[in-house]
Amino acid sequence: MVLVLSGVLQEDPPPDSHTLFQNHPIYKDTVSQLLSVPTKVVGPVGLLYVQQRELAVTVPHDKNVTILGSDDATTCIIVVLRHSGSGAVAMAHLDGCGTEDCVSTLVQRVQEAALGYPEGRLELQLVGGFSDARNYSETLFYNIMYAFHRQLVEIDLTLACVGELNTTVRNNIHWPILYGVGMNVKTGELFPATFPDKGPDQALRYARHLTGGQQVLDVYDCNLGLLRIGPFNYDPLRGVDLWLEQTDEFILQHLSTSPEVEPPHFVMQIRATLKYIQDHPFPAVTVFRDNRPHYYRRDENSGQWTPIRY
Repeated sequence: MVLVLSGVLQEDPPPDSHTLFQNHPIYKDTVSQLLSVPTKVVGPVGLLYVQQRELAVTVPHDKNVTILGSDDATTCIIVVLRHSGSGAVAMAHLDGCGTEDCVSTLVQRVQEAALGYPEGRLELQLVGGFSDARNYSETLFYNIMYAFHRQLVEIDLTLACVGELNTTVRNNIHWPILYGVGMNVKTGELFPATFPDKGPDQALRYARHLTGGQQVLDVYDCNLGLLRIGPFNYDPLRGVDLWLEQTDEFILQHLSTSPEVEPPHFVMQIRATLKYIQDHPFPAVTVFRDNRPHYYRRDENSGQWTPIRY
């Protein structure tokens, strides 16, 4: 019994987001406040971008990261866990794979980063997911809430921009209102955002979950200030040549959980990833030589992630 909703300890997580909003109308107010903030277009300087099936943790005094961000969430949910006393904060982009392990890792990592700082509470914010036809988002919302509820510390849900509160209707089709958010790690401010630059190794990172990699990977070491990709492997994708020959519409319909509402760059991103998988069918051999991760550090002049050469 460790999930706190609008200040009250809960015996069980809510069965769905509609019940949450009915029983705790304060969440409608906090979502309205978030949706009233103009969406920012965030550049690469000071940004740590978290892709699908990734997580990252940092602290306010990290000189390399000023904004944690993630977007392109349709049926996915972006999870932000912050310790109010220290400002230590984690972000994850969840799609239903590895949820329970990821939640445990988020809680552990934020608690570790908050050690030695003033007392505070763990505050949970959820953004993404919408009233999709297949109910993917609602299932994911419940699984995330259940996973946090099972943790052995109190966790206060302060924002839930999910489900019906993150849904608008256009031409009889349900659309997400917000696809992404940024977190100012210095101030703790959460704001609607898009990220034209999603960081290095984008096709490689996307290839991992497109080929079935289930784990939510931690991609950042805030003690060293290093972005870390891999090492990991994936099996060669059968029929990748055929996939690349298909039309954009075919790819959209067959490789998206919500083809009607994907952002415009979705198919281009998928094609780039398929081409990467075609060119690198065995990343453990050709990409991560000697089983070494790809490390990136923040360049002091450009402010962008630059590879560390061995």
